[in-house]
Amino acid sequence: MSEKRLRKIGIVGYGHIGAYLVDKILEEGPRYHLQLAFVWNRSLGKLEGRVAPHLILRQLSEFHKCAADLIVEVAHPCITKEYGERFLAAADFMVGSPTGLADHDTEIKLREKAKHSGHTLYIPSGAFWGGEDIQKMSDRGTLKGLRVTMTKHPNSFLVEGPLAERNQQALHGRTVLYEGPVRGLCPWAPNNVNTMAAACMAAHTLGFDGVIGVLVADPTIPDWHYVDIEVTGPTNEKTGQVFTVQTSRRNPAAPSSVTGSATFMSFWSSVLACSGHGGKICLC
Repeated sequence: MSEKRLRKIGIVGYGHIGAYLVDKILEEGPRYHLQLAFVWNRSLGKLEGRVAPHLILRQLSEFHKCAADLIVEVAHPCITKEYGERFLAAADFMVGSPTGLADHDTEIKLREKAKHSGHTLYIPSGAFWGGEDIQKMSDRGTLKGLRVTMTKHPNSFLVEGPLAERNQQALHGRTVLYEGPVRGLCPWAPNNVNTMAAACMAAHTLGFDGVIGVLVADPTIPDWHYVDIEVTGPTNEKTGQVFTVQTSRRNPAAPSSVTGSATFMSFWSSVLACSGHGGKICLC
């Protein structure tokens, strides 16, 4: 029996999740036939003394020299816009900041590149519960509506523009920061609504314009992140009954943290699932 092929992984971004993934690959990678190909971070100083010098990629444009089989972005949505196509031309690509796909041109280019390159565009589910079932409904044309509500303490939000002022006011009481199509929300909260962006990719027949996102700041929940998902399916023509599913996720989180504790393990599980699925978009 032939030995399972070693799969090399490049990590783009060394924030909390990036550092966690680097440590997991170094500690547990051999068990899963995984090896670290490179680590890149915008601030190289953050890597020095923490990552072995031969694994530090100093120029992201030279990623191809590391021959990674999978590139994982956990940095910022702008990375996908600038490098996504190039990553997919050379390797499978996991978009850890799928809010970048709210840019219509970027989404279309990456879908096309995945199709023609034979590499897989992976979207980590993160805090998005039931994504595969929603994707199946979308594939069958039975998904009629999707609404995702995210509730956190105001200090756990990194929001911009008009949402920033509302978030400050929310310190005095529960406040709805935004309610509407997810596409309009992503530019103002690129680090907070990746769960909603993943929902849009799964619900591809609705997309960023059809999936409704609701962002709520609540000062009474300092150590929890809530994600509530409402799915609407087809209506029975005879009875008028409508198929619906509601899920509610409660993710423990350190005070003021953007990322809930369960999300770290979810990302690691997603990396393990990225084993190469051909030229397609895959929720992992």
